[in-house]
Amino acid sequence: MTLIQLQYVLTVAEYKNFTIAAEKAFVSQPTLSMQIQKLEKTLGVELFDRTTNPIKITPIGKKIVDQAKVILLEASKLSQIVEEDKQSMNGSVVIGIIPTITPTLVPLFYKTFKNKYPESDLVIKEMKTEDILRGLKEGYLDFGIASTPLGDTQIIEKPIYKEPLVGYVSPQNGNLYKEKLIDINKLNFNNLLMLEEGHCFRDVVLDLCKHKDTINSNIKLESGSFSTLVSLVNEGFGFTILPLLETEKLLEADKKNIRYFTTSPTREVSLIYSTNQIRTTFAEKLTELIKSILRGQLFLEEKTENKPQIKVL
Repeated sequence: MTLIQLQYVLTVAEYKNFTIAAEKAFVSQPTLSMQIQKLEKTLGVELFDRTTNPIKITPIGKKIVDQAKVILLEASKLSQIVEEDKQSMNGSVVIGIIPTITPTLVPLFYKTFKNKYPESDLVIKEMKTEDILRGLKEGYLDFGIASTPLGDTQIIEKPIYKEPLVGYVSPQNGNLYKEKLIDINKLNFNNLLMLEEGHCFRDVVLDLCKHKDTINSNIKLESGSFSTLVSLVNEGFGFTILPLLETEKLLEADKKNIRYFTTSPTREVSLIYSTNQIRTTFAEKLTELIKSILRGQLFLEEKTENKPQIKVL
């Protein structure tokens, strides 16, 4: 029994197809099939039902797959222990980042990180929060960046910054557009446009208006991206709420539609990882790098009455 055989089993279990699994594992199908057959012979059981399309995992195969995940996760910790002992940034690190943070945060730090730590192979995947949490627990992700708190006892949260939320309105919003500062308690949330279900930023916004009993039944439109929400507001379909960093991407003509709140609501953004994660040095260095870059951004340098400032934690 070898680790590579276990890895091949997991790949087949994921894709339910030997040909696709071989492509993903960068080996020929005969090689992958032969290694799995050797493992089955060693164990004396069949892991897959090859008569179906797609193939199915046998009941005993499911148990072997679950244990293989544990074995491979523990085996990967050997090299992590060595790198952590050296306080090294060497090796591959996979980070899952939620979609409402990826386009604004990653361009800020990725190039600087690669230049400062060329020995690190940083892989970034855009994923929803629930998928990040699953990946951290199952070991196919090393770290995540998400909106917190999450309240998961298996996950460590290392806050990076608190990002203010702002309103985005259009002249069609009437009196709301004329306001210099918005009182969130006086908003008509029946005209609120939000991200669709599954985005954690939607939950952040709903939390702001949790005392509005009709919010869930009267939302007019929903979308999967901030840019679509901005376009809908520009067309007069309502108003929306955006993270401050997102407004940096707006056209200059659209920035006049930004409205700050009288009391600045925020979302906390954190680096998250499993309580079993060994490479805490990597977590510390990445967190400090992102903090240092945020502190240096032009839009963070000065706080005025009408412009909130991102709080770097």
